[in-house]
Amino acid sequence: MPALGPDFRVFLDANVLFSASYSEQAGLAVLWKLRRVQLLTSLYAAQEAANNLDKEDQQSRLRDLLEDVEIVSDDVGINATFQVLLQEIVLPDKDRPILAAAVAAKADFLLTGDIQHFGRYFRQVLCGVRVLRPAEFLKSLAE
Repeated sequence: MPALGPDFRVFLDANVLFSASYSEQAGLAVLWKLRRVQLLTSLYAAQEAANNLDKEDQQSRLRDLLEDVEIVSDDVGINATFQVLLQEIVLPDKDRPILAAAVAAKADFLLTGDIQHFGRYFRQVLCGVRVLRPAEFLKSLAE
């Protein structure tokens, strides 16, 4: 009998990684305890989180958390269709690589706390990826 794969592929934005690493009691660490969920991020997002964590214990927590996260390529080959769709999505240049990596990784969800830039897209599906705040994702699993 083949092993069961994850139910969901979940891409974590830099701010989610940052929040989960910020303190030992971080509530978002629960994401790492979910069964049948494959956590994903990109080197770009991981580096952004690391750049914003200024204490060694926070950096250490981030490194530990990243051991259980699939790091997907930042060098995503974006086909012409996706380029057209991406142009229609209003995001700053610094956030486009996040969405592009989530799409290229075939993530089911992009979790982000970035209300300013992704807020207008919360609960929407962009190029096959549903954008949610982490709390909304966790709540949907409990329902």
